[in-house]
Amino acid sequence: MSNNRVSRRQFLNYTLTGVGGFMAAGMLMPMIRFAIDPALQTKAEGDFVQTSQKIDEITEEPIKVDFTFEQVDAWYKSDVTEAAWVYRDGDAIIALSPVCKHLGCTVNWAGDSAHPDQYFCACHGGRYEKTGKNVPGTPPTGPLDEYEVAEKDGFLMLGKKIPNTLG
Repeated sequence: MSNNRVSRRQFLNYTLTGVGGFMAAGMLMPMIRFAIDPALQTKAEGDFVQTSQKIDEITEEPIKVDFTFEQVDAWYKSDVTEAAWVYRDGDAIIALSPVCKHLGCTVNWAGDSAHPDQYFCACHGGRYEKTGKNVPGTPPTGPLDEYEVAEKDGFLMLGKKIPNTLG
Protein backbone atom coordinates (compact mmCIF):
# COMPACT_ATOMS: atom_id res chain seq x y z
CA MET A 1 0.00 0.00 0.00
CA SER A 2 1.14 3.53 -0.71
CA ASN A 3 2.14 6.05 1.90
CA ASN A 4 0.04 8.72 0.12
CA ARG A 5 -3.39 7.83 1.36
CA VAL A 6 -6.43 9.63 0.01
CA SER A 7 -8.68 11.00 2.70
CA ARG A 8 -12.44 10.78 2.46
CA ARG A 9 -12.62 14.51 1.81
CA GLN A 10 -10.13 14.29 -1.11
CA PHE A 11 -11.96 11.27 -2.57
CA LEU A 12 -15.28 13.12 -2.46
CA ASN A 13 -13.67 16.21 -3.98
CA TYR A 14 -12.14 14.17 -6.86
CA THR A 15 -15.40 12.31 -7.46
CA LEU A 16 -17.58 15.43 -7.55
CA THR A 17 -15.10 17.24 -9.79
CA GLY A 18 -15.08 14.33 -12.25
CA VAL A 19 -18.86 13.93 -12.29
CA GLY A 20 -19.35 17.72 -12.59
CA GLY A 21 -16.87 17.90 -15.48
CA PHE A 22 -18.59 15.01 -17.25
CA MET A 23 -22.00 16.69 -16.86
CA ALA A 24 -20.67 20.06 -18.06
CA ALA A 25 -19.14 18.40 -21.14
CA GLY A 26 -22.45 16.65 -21.78
CA MET A 27 -24.24 20.01 -21.84
CA LEU A 28 -21.58 21.96 -23.78
CA MET A 29 -20.99 19.49 -26.61
CA PRO A 30 -24.48 19.86 -28.19
CA MET A 31 -24.22 23.65 -27.89
CA ILE A 32 -20.82 23.71 -29.58
CA ARG A 33 -22.04 21.34 -32.30
CA PHE A 34 -25.11 23.56 -32.84
CA ALA A 35 -22.89 26.63 -33.22
CA ILE A 36 -20.34 25.19 -35.64
CA ASP A 37 -22.53 22.79 -37.66
CA PRO A 38 -23.50 25.38 -40.32
CA ALA A 39 -19.82 26.12 -40.92
CA LEU A 40 -19.14 22.42 -41.49
CA GLN A 41 -21.91 22.00 -44.09
CA THR A 42 -20.93 21.80 -47.76
CA LYS A 43 -21.79 24.95 -49.63
CA ALA A 44 -23.55 25.05 -52.99
CA GLU A 45 -21.94 28.39 -53.79
CA GLY A 46 -20.67 28.50 -57.33
CA ASP A 47 -23.37 26.19 -58.67
CA PHE A 48 -25.05 27.44 -61.80
CA VAL A 49 -28.80 28.12 -61.91
CA GLN A 50 -30.65 27.55 -65.14
CA THR A 51 -32.85 30.43 -66.30
CA SER A 52 -35.74 30.40 -68.75
CA GLN A 53 -33.82 32.71 -71.11
CA LYS A 54 -32.71 31.15 -74.40
CA ILE A 55 -29.17 32.08 -75.45
CA ASP A 56 -30.14 32.76 -79.08
CA GLU A 57 -32.74 35.35 -77.97
CA ILE A 58 -30.18 37.53 -76.18
CA THR A 59 -29.34 40.72 -78.09
CA GLU A 60 -27.07 43.71 -77.55
CA GLU A 61 -29.90 45.43 -75.67
CA PRO A 62 -29.86 44.48 -71.95
CA ILE A 63 -32.89 42.50 -70.79
CA LYS A 64 -33.90 41.62 -67.25
CA VAL A 65 -33.74 37.90 -66.49
CA ASP A 66 -35.27 36.56 -63.27
CA PHE A 67 -34.06 33.29 -61.77
CA THR A 68 -34.86 31.30 -58.65
CA PHE A 69 -32.63 29.08 -56.54
CA GLU A 70 -32.83 27.27 -53.23
CA GLN A 71 -30.96 28.98 -50.39
CA VAL A 72 -30.01 27.13 -47.23
CA ASP A 73 -29.46 29.13 -44.03
CA ALA A 74 -28.35 26.65 -41.37
CA TRP A 75 -31.38 24.33 -41.27
CA TYR A 76 -33.85 26.63 -43.05
CA LYS A 77 -34.36 26.22 -46.80
CA SER A 78 -36.08 28.87 -48.89
CA ASP A 79 -36.50 29.77 -52.56
CA VAL A 80 -34.86 33.07 -53.49
CA THR A 81 -35.64 35.00 -56.66
CA GLU A 82 -32.99 37.30 -58.06
CA ALA A 83 -32.50 39.12 -61.34
CA ALA A 84 -29.72 39.98 -63.77
CA TRP A 85 -29.33 42.38 -66.66
CA VAL A 86 -28.16 40.23 -69.58
CA TYR A 87 -26.87 41.28 -73.01
CA ARG A 88 -24.60 40.08 -75.77
CA ASP A 89 -21.21 41.71 -76.40
CA GLY A 90 -19.93 40.13 -79.61
CA ASP A 91 -19.83 36.40 -78.89
CA ALA A 92 -19.78 36.89 -75.12
CA ILE A 93 -22.85 36.91 -72.89
CA ILE A 94 -22.65 39.48 -70.09
CA ALA A 95 -24.84 39.25 -66.98
CA LEU A 96 -24.77 42.11 -64.48
CA SER A 97 -26.27 42.34 -61.01
CA PRO A 98 -29.07 44.92 -60.75
CA VAL A 99 -27.99 45.92 -57.22
CA CYS A 100 -26.62 49.47 -57.00
CA LYS A 101 -23.28 49.71 -55.19
CA HIS A 102 -24.31 52.92 -53.45
CA LEU A 103 -27.14 51.78 -51.16
CA GLY A 104 -28.32 48.49 -52.65
CA CYS A 105 -31.30 49.77 -54.63
CA THR A 106 -32.28 48.16 -57.95
CA VAL A 107 -31.00 49.71 -61.17
CA ASN A 108 -32.98 49.74 -64.42
CA TRP A 109 -31.74 49.87 -67.99
CA ALA A 110 -32.74 53.11 -69.72
CA GLY A 111 -34.52 54.16 -66.54
CA ASP A 112 -33.64 57.81 -67.09
CA SER A 113 -34.91 59.47 -70.29
CA ALA A 114 -31.93 61.86 -70.31
CA HIS A 115 -29.52 58.88 -70.45
CA PRO A 116 -31.23 56.11 -72.46
CA ASP A 117 -28.09 53.95 -72.86
CA GLN A 118 -27.23 53.65 -69.18
CA TYR A 119 -28.43 51.86 -66.06
CA PHE A 120 -30.15 54.24 -63.66
CA CYS A 121 -30.73 53.98 -59.91
CA ALA A 122 -33.78 56.00 -58.95
CA CYS A 123 -32.89 56.08 -55.24
CA HIS A 124 -30.14 58.68 -55.55
CA GLY A 125 -29.69 59.32 -59.27
CA GLY A 126 -26.83 56.86 -59.72
CA ARG A 127 -25.83 55.89 -63.25
CA TYR A 128 -23.82 53.06 -64.77
CA GLU A 129 -22.56 52.49 -68.29
CA LYS A 130 -23.70 49.43 -70.26
CA THR A 131 -20.64 47.49 -69.02
CA GLY A 132 -21.63 48.19 -65.42
CA LYS A 133 -18.93 50.81 -64.84
CA ASN A 134 -20.13 53.59 -62.55
CA VAL A 135 -20.41 57.03 -64.18
CA PRO A 136 -18.05 59.53 -62.48
CA GLY A 137 -19.84 62.25 -60.54
CA THR A 138 -22.79 60.05 -59.60
CA PRO A 139 -23.31 58.33 -56.21
CA PRO A 140 -22.22 54.74 -57.01
CA THR A 141 -18.89 53.88 -55.42
CA GLY A 142 -18.03 50.99 -57.74
CA PRO A 143 -19.15 49.05 -60.81
CA LEU A 144 -22.06 46.61 -60.86
CA ASP A 145 -21.10 43.01 -60.05
CA GLU A 146 -21.11 40.36 -62.76
CA TYR A 147 -22.54 36.87 -62.72
CA GLU A 148 -20.61 33.89 -64.01
CA VAL A 149 -22.30 32.74 -67.22
CA ALA A 150 -22.67 29.31 -68.83
CA GLU A 151 -24.91 27.63 -71.38
CA LYS A 152 -26.82 24.37 -71.07
CA ASP A 153 -29.13 22.99 -73.74
CA GLY A 154 -29.46 26.43 -75.32
CA PHE A 155 -30.49 28.13 -72.07
CA LEU A 156 -28.61 30.72 -70.03
CA MET A 157 -27.15 29.57 -66.73
CA LEU A 158 -26.00 32.04 -64.07
CA GLY A 159 -23.44 31.34 -61.36
CA LYS A 160 -22.13 33.28 -58.41
CA LYS A 161 -21.45 37.01 -58.40
CA ILE A 162 -17.91 38.13 -59.17
CA PRO A 163 -16.33 41.59 -59.20
CA ASN A 164 -16.84 43.45 -62.48
CA THR A 165 -14.01 42.88 -64.96
CA LEU A 166 -15.52 44.96 -67.78
CA GLY A 167 -15.36 48.47 -66.30
